[in-house]
Amino acid sequence: MKTKIIVFLCIITLTGCRSNGQMLMPRDVLTGAERMEAYLPLLKNNKVGIVANHTSMVGDIHLVDTLLKRDVEILRIFSPEHGFRGQAGAGEHVKDDVDQITGLPIVSLYGSHRKPTEEDLKGIDMMVFDMQDVGARFYTYISTMTYVMDACAEFDVPLIVLDRPNPNGFYVDGPVLEPEFTSFVGMHPVPVVYGMTIGEYALMVNGERWLDDGRHCTLKVIKLEHYDHNTLYDLPVKPSPNLPNMKSVYLYPSLCFFEGTIVSVGRGTEYPFQIIGHPDYHLGSYTFTPQSMPGAALHPKHEGKSCNGHNLQAAASDIPEARKLNLRWLIAMYKALSVDHPFFNNYFDKLAGTDKLRKQIKSGLSESEIRKSWQKDLKEFKEIRKQYLLYADFE
Repeated sequence: MKTKIIVFLCIITLTGCRSNGQMLMPRDVLTGAERMEAYLPLLKNNKVGIVANHTSMVGDIHLVDTLLKRDVEILRIFSPEHGFRGQAGAGEHVKDDVDQITGLPIVSLYGSHRKPTEEDLKGIDMMVFDMQDVGARFYTYISTMTYVMDACAEFDVPLIVLDRPNPNGFYVDGPVLEPEFTSFVGMHPVPVVYGMTIGEYALMVNGERWLDDGRHCTLKVIKLEHYDHNTLYDLPVKPSPNLPNMKSVYLYPSLCFFEGTIVSVGRGTEYPFQIIGHPDYHLGSYTFTPQSMPGAALHPKHEGKSCNGHNLQAAASDIPEARKLNLRWLIAMYKALSVDHPFFNNYFDKLAGTDKLRKQIKSGLSESEIRKSWQKDLKEFKEIRKQYLLYADFE
């Protein structure tokens, strides 16, 4: 099944258009998983491990089910944050399990360990990775992929990455991570928004020798068809419980900073990563009350308390045109709330990948001044990035 996307000359819908003078014609994007003729021969007569979740679809059928019907021998499924079926909440540990549909064993890579062990890979001749990324450094699927690549390199197992479009792949922005702030929500010296598909990112991790001890993974990327970095791709499946639509996907890189503050981003509501607020914020006109929601937000920030703030859904359509992060919301909320409250928590610097952003906001720097401080590092990153691009760039 092909995924339809239609792009017009000017922005008239959230997922639609541009006013940069470049006309993008209607097209059919084929994901790596859909290009089965390119990788099925590689899997033949091999015992396969698959890193997958609920986004790993070939049309309307899951990749695992699709491969089993084609007599591919799958030994194990490996699942990331949110689990194989995508039902676990953010940060919620995922246990080893058995898939109720196929009976295959599931090894959790978001539970007792995040890197596959030698025992996990025992008997596997080839690994396949297929998950939908959203193009933000703190979204953990690229970290899971890195650990899988490292294990494959260490234990000499080839890896196939089935590429998928990056819904935020049309820009590069944000502070570049500094090594002392490395964590599972930021493993590499890349900006918050890196403008690469997950396949391109894998090539960069390999090519820059970012795996442990400079190891090199035997890697093949199955490319997309009819995609470039000007493409606005409307995700057919929500990538995780708290990114339910394209509004949240576009706003996520800018709003995830609030996870390191006292401000709610709407977890525990109908509109996660589309609204912001706090019980003591008095400047906004939108109110919401976070509630515990199994699979999406267990005991969310300010649970049961009325939060006042802003509904940013309309602003989501500005992101494809602006092609940059929005720091104005973060700066404004800091100015309003920091007088009476400690605004930042220990998580903020990990999300930012630096302590400079927090210090810049506290010292009163403007958005333009903060953005100016990123430019040297962004320029250097773009030089690295362009070496690994598989598709025409937006510049």
